[in-house]
Formats: sequence, C-alpha cells, structure tokens
Amino acid sequence: MRKMTKNKATADETILPHLEAFRQLLLHCLAALGVVFIPAFLAAPMCMNMLISVLLHSSQSLNYFTPLEVFFVQLKLAFVIDLIFCAPWIAWSVWRFLLPALYESERKIIRNLSLYAAGLFITGVCGCLFFIMPTVIRFGLSFETLHLHAVWSVEALIDLALKLSVVFGLMFQFPLMTYACIRLKIVSKEKVKQKRPAVFLGILILSALLTPPDIISQLLLALPTYCLFEFGLFFAKAEKIT
Repeated sequence: MRKMTKNKATADETILPHLEAFRQLLLHCLAALGVVFIPAFLAAPMCMNMLISVLLHSSQSLNYFTPLEVFFVQLKLAFVIDLIFCAPWIAWSVWRFLLPALYESERKIIRNLSLYAAGLFITGVCGCLFFIMPTVIRFGLSFETLHLHAVWSVEALIDLALKLSVVFGLMFQFPLMTYACIRLKIVSKEKVKQKRPAVFLGILILSALLTPPDIISQLLLALPTYCLFEFGLFFAKAEKIT
C-alpha cells in the first residue's frame, strides 16, 4: 500500500510540472492574441477595403442594412488578422513545448508536415480569394435581369469569403492525409486505389455540406480536392514504403 502511494505521488510530481508548463503556454498564447488584437482591429477597415477590391470590380458596391453591421464585420476581420499574425508564434511555442518529448526522427516528420500543411492551407485560401470567390460572384450576377438586381450586404459577402477560405484551406490538406495514411501503413495504397469512387463521392458530399447551395462552388471545391488526393496518392507511391 505504501509502495502504491509512493508511486502515485511520484507520478503526480512528474505530471504537475508539465501541466503547469502547459498552463503557462496557454496564458502566453492568450496574452499574445490580446495584445495583437488592438492593432489588428485598427487595421481591419483597410483590410476590409482591400478584400472588397479583390472580390468586386470597381463599378460594383456593397450595402449595409443595420447601423452596427460594418462594425461587426471589422470585428470578425480583426479576429482573423489577429490569428494570422499570432499563428507563427503560437506554433513555435507549441513546438518548443513538445520538443523535449520527441525523437529526432519524429521532430523531422512533424516539422516537414507542419510546413507542408501551412503551405497547402495558404494556397487554398489564396486560390479561394483570387479565383473561386470571383467566379462565385460572377455566377450570382448572371441571374440579374432588367427587373432583378443583385443587392449584397457587406456582412454576407465577407462572411462567405472567410468561410470558403477556411474550407478551401482545410480541404487542401487532402494530399497530406493521403500521404500520411499510406506512409504510416494505416491503409495500403492498393486499398486506397480501390476506394477511389468512394473517396470522390465523400469529397462531393463534403463539398455540398461546406459550401453554399450552388453547384458551381461545390464543383470548384470538389474537383481540386480530388486532384490533390491523387497527388498525395502519387507521391506516396513514388517513395519506397518501409
């Protein structure tokens, strides 16, 4: 009994410093987000105008229908800007926290995967803002007639742009998911090749759930995602599976 009590006390003494370090990590991350939020909010109006200029032609304009609509839009953009600027420091802090518990091979794998994931996420976001969103907007404008005009609110357009950007950034992680599952032998490449129709159907369903209810945006998300899935499968097959 004494031995069990002693072992439990030793385990608590081992865990408590890690919990305290994790608590300090969370506090530092929250403090960084709080400090950066102030300049992010000040920069939000300029960023909102830049985003609108990317999405719309100079002849087009947006409307707002409540007194605080633009303020809340700028508030959302401030949170996004805050996360973007703090993300590298937060990732570095989490990396330093995990570093002592990782082997050198694990460090290399996580570091490479993190860089690839960040690159794919940024590619997805930029592709959405510069190519997908203008296509969606042109599709929406195609329904205009002599008696039917598009009147969009700034909140609706910015919310759609932010939502689709996050969705494209996340869906662009498919090559890494495919590559990791095959390399870690969670599933064999032969089984993945056999499940291609199911994968394509799953991507179509996800695209329908994550995008507005129009076929254009769904296909614009589903087709690149499936191509990225094939890229991940190709690179996983190209390397020797150990």
